Amino acid sequence: MKFDSILSEINGFGKFQIKLVLIQMISRMTLPCHFLLNNFMAAVPSHHCNISALEDGAIFGNLTLPQKLAVGIPAEQDGTPSSCHMFSKPQYQYLSDSNSTEATSPVKCQNGWVYDNSTFKSTLATEWDLVCSRKGMNKATATIFFIGVMTGAPVFGFLSDRFGRRPLLLASYLLSLMFAVLSAFSTSYVMFVIMRFFTGMSLAGISIISIVLNIEWFSIDHRTFSGVIISLDWTLGNWLMVGLAYCVNEWRMLILAVSSPLILATIAWRWLPESARWLAANGKADAAHHYIMKCAEMNNTSKCMANITPMTLLESTETESENKKYTILDLFRTPDIRKIAICSGIVWYGVAFTYYGISLNISGFGLNPYLTQFIFASIEMPMKIGVYFLLEKIGRRFSQMTALLGAGLFLFINMFVSRDKWVIRTVVAVLGKSMSEASFTIIYLFTTELYPTVVRQNGLGYTSFIARLGVSVSPLIMLLEDVWHLLPAAIYCAVAVISGLVASLLPETLNSRLPEVIEDIEKPR
Repeated sequence: MKFDSILSEINGFGKFQIKLVLIQMISRMTLPCHFLLNNFMAAVPSHHCNISALEDGAIFGNLTLPQKLAVGIPAEQDGTPSSCHMFSKPQYQYLSDSNSTEATSPVKCQNGWVYDNSTFKSTLATEWDLVCSRKGMNKATATIFFIGVMTGAPVFGFLSDRFGRRPLLLASYLLSLMFAVLSAFSTSYVMFVIMRFFTGMSLAGISIISIVLNIEWFSIDHRTFSGVIISLDWTLGNWLMVGLAYCVNEWRMLILAVSSPLILATIAWRWLPESARWLAANGKADAAHHYIMKCAEMNNTSKCMANITPMTLLESTETESENKKYTILDLFRTPDIRKIAICSGIVWYGVAFTYYGISLNISGFGLNPYLTQFIFASIEMPMKIGVYFLLEKIGRRFSQMTALLGAGLFLFINMFVSRDKWVIRTVVAVLGKSMSEASFTIIYLFTTELYPTVVRQNGLGYTSFIARLGVSVSPLIMLLEDVWHLLPAAIYCAVAVISGLVASLLPETLNSRLPEVIEDIEKPR
């Protein structure tokens, strides 16, 4: 009897599975809060040079603020004060609209900046003056965080395949909480980015382990539903982040606020079960039987356990060598799983690169950042409901292709919509965001079905590593606006289309059993 058949007999979607999803929802809601935190934590408010040094003890001190800005700061083409330049001495001729040729050339800000604190009380940009020539350092905070996620994904993937899902989840909770608190109390930029690197590394464990633990407890006929339900945690987390960011406009307190659910998650961890599928695949038949019994009791199907013994569970996974230790290298040893690893890696890169390219650029659509983020979050709910029916009707592969190619299409359209038409730009961007969100929802489920149990966490860790590589690069692409204003959008569009075409090379997994060992892929039964 196969393990999926055992799960179906004891009800693969009952109270036990609902409890599992609800417990893990607590920790998973913190993921979008941290992954998209830079939209608020690293926001750059309106700013101009501090011109208090131009005080000359005479005329300048008697001027109003608009007059001081007029004589102390050069104007941009749209008439607004320059953000990065000032005059070395007051240019009083601008008060009388004189055409005097005595104007001096602007210089870079000499005494720091003055920021508009009406929306954000403090951000990384205002804390350490990460503007103008230092704006790349502000973008780098997101890149370094995602490099941490990229590093943590294969590490936690390997460790959870070796030591189990449950203990590594607890380690992820505690480490994420510790490094998040340390980053909130950072005393320098260097300390902050180091702590954010380790926060990202720790959160990677929650990201990849929780979804695998959930899906390994669902039966075949409920796996699509479980994948979509689990992805709703991201939507709820998005709404939570918007609410917290609106109420807490100081970046240190905001980090603490979005990390606080991890305290509750750590307490609730004691009620989380280990993956019986992983236990059986690793020869731990008695422990697997213990959790299967708990599942049957909670789902009121104990009578079905009469013929299910520890030996039955051991045979259900048909592992040839229970003592064999698998590593990420096993994803590339044989041809069929190697093809899956290479193609899924490319698709993951495209999905993450495109999603975060849109999500981390909420200031580029002309709306209030809180409203933009709320709209982006709200479109996810109906999209994910639509994804569920799409996955059931046309399968994983074609759905993945459709979502990525659709995202690329909307990004392409937005390249030709002028910035002053912010309503059209926002509508097209929301449609593109919904398609990229759909691709993310699909790829998580698709990947867990592609890889066998013995290397499933290694596979998800590897693909998450590739994805975070794309995410790390994604924020820096926006700096290419200085080369050509359409270049970032063109790159995001091209990557989405290419990865969508590569998705066509992956095998379909709709209504198929989860493979237990690598031989199930190389020699399907």
